[in-house]
Amino acid sequence: MTNDQILIDEIINAEFNENKGSFLKVDDFFEFYSASQVLDEYDLTDDDIESGLCGKSLDGGADSIYLFINGNLIHDDSLDDPEFANVYKRNNVDIEFVIIQSKNKRSFSEDPILKLSRLSNNLLQLNFDINEYKNRYNEHVISKFLLFNNVRLVLATKNPNIKVEYFYISKGENVHENVNRQIMDLKKDVAKLLRDSQIKFKTIGSSQLVDLYRRKPNDVFRLKLAENPLSTKGKVFIALVNLSEYFKFISADGELIRHIFEANVRDYQGSTNVNQNIQETLENRWLKEDFWWLNNGITILASDVSAPGGNELIINNPEIVNGLQTSNEIFKYFKQNVIEKEERHLLVRVIVPEDEESRDKIIKATNSQTTIPHASLRATDSIHRDIEDYFKPRGLYYDRRKNFYKNNGKKPAEIVSLAFLAQCVTAITMQKPNFSRARPSTLLLDDVHYNKLYSKENSVDAYYHAAVIGKKVEEYLKHKEMETADRGNIKFHIIYVVSVLLVQHINPNFSSLKKIKLKSINDVIVKQAFDIVLELYQQMGAGNKLSKGTPFIDKLIIKLNDFVKDNAIA
Repeated sequence: MTNDQILIDEIINAEFNENKGSFLKVDDFFEFYSASQVLDEYDLTDDDIESGLCGKSLDGGADSIYLFINGNLIHDDSLDDPEFANVYKRNNVDIEFVIIQSKNKRSFSEDPILKLSRLSNNLLQLNFDINEYKNRYNEHVISKFLLFNNVRLVLATKNPNIKVEYFYISKGENVHENVNRQIMDLKKDVAKLLRDSQIKFKTIGSSQLVDLYRRKPNDVFRLKLAENPLSTKGKVFIALVNLSEYFKFISADGELIRHIFEANVRDYQGSTNVNQNIQETLENRWLKEDFWWLNNGITILASDVSAPGGNELIINNPEIVNGLQTSNEIFKYFKQNVIEKEERHLLVRVIVPEDEESRDKIIKATNSQTTIPHASLRATDSIHRDIEDYFKPRGLYYDRRKNFYKNNGKKPAEIVSLAFLAQCVTAITMQKPNFSRARPSTLLLDDVHYNKLYSKENSVDAYYHAAVIGKKVEEYLKHKEMETADRGNIKFHIIYVVSVLLVQHINPNFSSLKKIKLKSINDVIVKQAFDIVLELYQQMGAGNKLSKGTPFIDKLIIKLNDFVKDNAIA
């Protein structure tokens, strides 16, 4: 073994032991770990990474699959959002389809490439017949290719830039010539299916994995100023910045640094007209007005900021909370054009908030006059701060600020995302685990639904108990030998059943959820719920469609009602 192979073995084993409660086998963990490493630039949560894992069998050589539009992860329910077409209605949309093969072995071989080639040739056909392949590929794989194909059709008139990127990750060192030949053949075949698309294939071995592990995110940024900044009370600076210097601030190696954009607003693509107006202003370099005269500027929050010498700002943990569209258009402008001398400027405000409440107020206020949907700012509502504060001393970390706790070293088993908590309370208090399964990324968009879930009258105890039940069920399922798709299909139904067994009523609510005793949320009750759900799931034919529909939950409620009436609950 080489030194890098010895090192990556130690790294993987150490990381696996750190996360042992989340993964049954080191091979399973390697799939998660390798995907998280190569997709680091997308700033995905652990839940996002897991959502792409394809399971153990009938995966066609794809261990994980992800779809991005303009750098944003697209979920199975994203097309159900009525705003989807409007959000991505501009031309030059970037669609990226990422397929990852992860092998916890010390070599690269031809067989995985051949499998990926067959998979791609079969499922990249826009009109492929699901019935023809349902016994050849698992549901999860088919659904990911269907999503990609549907997005291609929906956005076909927008001239999207399509990129399909394959990763073959192992602990190998050298790639044999025959493997490289198979890779070239695969790229040629896929290029014929996807004309005018970029087809890329990367092999990642032990040396690259070690390099990826050693990579450290930059949390201190320097912003060169055009002149001395104005400073008000506290750590607040207002300054003019040359457009080219701002481009350098928000990019690295020719790519946008996504994690410095506040998570709740960065996925918003903005109005086509606004984007076009900003782009036209940028392209018209000979206007007598400076750019900052015609633009509202940028607001950046930070954990600390200083102005040594007055000609630059040193910004710790910058978070751009307003000016997303302007930033995107500036990035595109400089990436697409060679500018020898840029003399225009941008107004930038950098603020160190006194506390979390102040931070949330700034985010809301600076976006109040934009067209950002209110749903994008849910996390700034005070109830989410209350939930976060209540969870923290009890060992759970509510990820109100996307990846905040992940970046601070907390384990996946300890982190509760906004989406996961919403799915748990929807499954329990609204008795709609099918909604939780079918709409993971759109649950918070509907105001009526949101106001029921997050009324200030609801006790934070209830949210905590819902999260504990959800995490307990996740942990239990990860130690069961079953397909990844089946785990996802029954998870929220089990969470609902656990709550029913605990409150002994088929309609748990926030009041009854609050009264649950923590010690009663144990493996015994989870196993009982698992057995109930799995038996019915298999009887009714199993599958993705079943878990998202109403017949399954309707029959489950009838079955549970008999349990309650017969007082047969342990």
